[in-house]
Amino acid sequence: MASTSPASASGNRALSKAKSAKQDEFYTQLSDIENELRHYRDQFRGKVVLCNCDDPYESNFFRYFALNFNALGLKKLIATCYDGSSIAGGRLPLFEIEGLKPDCRQPYAVEITKVPDVNGDGAIDLTDVKLLLQSDGNVSHTLKGDSEYGAGDFRSVECIEFLKQADVVVTNPPFSLFRDYVSQLIEYKKQFLIIGARNALHYQEIFRLIRNNQLWLGRGFASGNAFFAIPKGAERDFADGVYDPNTGLVKFRNVCWFTNMDHEGRHEEIPLFRHYSPDDFPTYDNFNAIEVSKVADIPADYDGLMGVPDTFFDRYNPEQFEVIGIPFGNMGKELGVTKNFRGRTDISITTNGRSRCPYSRIIVRRRGVD
Repeated sequence: MASTSPASASGNRALSKAKSAKQDEFYTQLSDIENELRHYRDQFRGKVVLCNCDDPYESNFFRYFALNFNALGLKKLIATCYDGSSIAGGRLPLFEIEGLKPDCRQPYAVEITKVPDVNGDGAIDLTDVKLLLQSDGNVSHTLKGDSEYGAGDFRSVECIEFLKQADVVVTNPPFSLFRDYVSQLIEYKKQFLIIGARNALHYQEIFRLIRNNQLWLGRGFASGNAFFAIPKGAERDFADGVYDPNTGLVKFRNVCWFTNMDHEGRHEEIPLFRHYSPDDFPTYDNFNAIEVSKVADIPADYDGLMGVPDTFFDRYNPEQFEVIGIPFGNMGKELGVTKNFRGRTDISITTNGRSRCPYSRIIVRRRGVD
């Protein structure tokens, strides 16, 4: 569940609207969770998993881990929701449990250490999870919060105690608090798999974690498209092609999975076929690196610095490439980028007598060269 989101072009106007509307909620589809989590299944055995931005009775993250508790070999599952969530209270319920779930939008936590075959039908399903929650009053309790942060806020004292117990955190956190959220995970040395806005790659704090090999992208959404559910009655004026009233899903193209858990994709080398020539790969006007407009065009025989699109991170292999920096703003100054024709510290390039500033570049260099 994410409460706010950033903006990009076309359909991502929805993310901009969400960022200014704190009550907006976007729910991750179970299929997207399943598609991503299958790459990490062996890494959950014996672990305590925390979903700390998720209403336990409505979140597909909770649903996934509850249904796969035994198959994954989990030690414990903890899920919490926060005060002020616009749908904490049952607008997208996985199941209804009379007398257990708070009637109002009161935040609460669920802690599960086992998911038995309660009804004895030989399979674990949502019925067993529902019966477990009904029969064991110890697994669910309300949250109080503290003087600084509201109940269920991941920064509250209560939720930090849950975080200390956890081995792995998996959720869709509020995009507007993404920096704070990741900073906390790093501070407490937790493994994580979370959803965030793609433009977070350019946040100084996030980029430095990537450069230091402390964070990277997950396997990603199918075809780069993520579809999130929203509560009934929460429809807004989305751009054309973003919201489908038939499915109730909102399409975002500018989100991705962030993680520090290893997966096979990080060890697949990018095939390099192009050969370097100054005509095909001109040097920037104000920084000694060449412009490579497509990841597929990275030359195989160039040993210097290259500016590549940030889609490079989708295929980034730290054994093949070294990430150097971002050639814009303050981080550009750190690299030694000088002011361009517009008087800004952004890379620029002149081709056919016309100067321009390429969009969203990352400076990289191939490893294994002198």
